[in-house]
This record gives sequence, C-alpha cells and structure tokens, in this order.
Amino acid sequence: MPDGTSLNRGESQLKPLGLPARLRHRLLSNQTVTELKALTTKSANNNGFDVTEFKMFTHLNPLSIQVNIRHKNLDKKVTIDDCSILSEHIDEAIQNSSILEQPFTLEISSEGVSEILIHEKDFQIFKGFPIEVTYQDLRKIEQQTNGLLLKRSDNDLQINHKGKIQRIPVEDVIQVRLTTPSG
Repeated sequence: MPDGTSLNRGESQLKPLGLPARLRHRLLSNQTVTELKALTTKSANNNGFDVTEFKMFTHLNPLSIQVNIRHKNLDKKVTIDDCSILSEHIDEAIQNSSILEQPFTLEISSEGVSEILIHEKDFQIFKGFPIEVTYQDLRKIEQQTNGLLLKRSDNDLQINHKGKIQRIPVEDVIQVRLTTPSG
C-alpha cells in the first residue's frame, strides 16, 4: 500500500469509501435548511400544529427530514392519522417548491412525553416516579430537591424524599421535572 489509497489483493482492488461516499451527496446550504424549516413550519401551522423539533440528516442517502409536532390545542394528543395527513401536506409543499431537488425521506412524529410535569393528569400518570422539584423557600431563595412523586393537591406537592414525606406549597413550586433514578 504505497500511496494509502488502495489495497491490492490479487486481481481485485479495494478502495476506501470515505471520500467517494462523501461526494455522493451534495451539502445543503444553511439557507436551504432554513427555507425547508420555514416551509415545514408554515405547512404544520396551516393544519393546526406547531413544529417542536426539525432535524435534517444530510449524510444519509436519501437525505432524511425528521419533524416533531404537537397540536396547537395542547389538550389534544397527536395521533398516527395526524402524522400521516401532515406528512402528505408537508411532502406536497416540499415537492412543489424548488428548495430541494434531491430524494428525501420525511418522518413526522409527536414530540413525545415532556419531562416537565404541568397538567393534573401528568401528576397522576407519573405517581411514584423520580422527580426534581425547583421551588422557592420561605426566604424566596430558589431551591431544588429530588424524590418520588406522591401526589399534588390544591395546597401542596408531596414527595418521598429519602423515606420521609416532604410537602412543598403549590404556590412555591417553580417546576417539577421527571428524572432518572439515581443509585
């Protein structure tokens, strides 16, 4: 291997994939990505959805566009039918534009479960799960504590902190976030 670009074995010649593989796909400009994101967001908004995340994987062949959505009405959950219908609208919008002239795949999905607990239903579903609570103490200084979620009432948030029940007044709670159990 004198030149480092090929490997000779008998009559076959193996060449490294790095450079030719990189040349097979065009790099997209930032403007192209920005325009695709704007087009996707506009199409989603026109159909009652917000885009929560937009990703492009230009190293894949074909190029991959992944879009996470949620309903503008936060009480509604995104269904598979919603994703399918919106996929058709966004695909049509991209095809009718002159922004992208190469093959691509489009994946539309929901944003999934948020790690921040907000709604009463969240507190019921994740009862017993590990959480991190950010709150202000009596001196109005921000504090954090971890524990297992017991319940939230109109008056307080109750967590199991190292085997003891800790009650934090609801008006002092800034944020409740799901965490992973620590060993």
